Amino acid sequence: MNPEMLTRLLCGEDGQDLIEYALLTATIGLVGGAAWALMSDSIQTVYTGWDAGVNDLWEPAEPE
Repeated sequence: MNPEMLTRLLCGEDGQDLIEYALLTATIGLVGGAAWALMSDSIQTVYTGWDAGVNDLWEPAEPE
């Protein structure tokens, strides 16, 4: 490998934006996954409570 190419690879900024966006996307994905894992039990508890509450609101009519 010639010195000019090595210097260009080490000092060049081509593709820097792409790498930054990829790292940002990966970070957001990991944080989102961790947040979902931490909140999933709480979300399930809330939806189960709402479901039980809604089921108790309606009473079917007496058959004639």
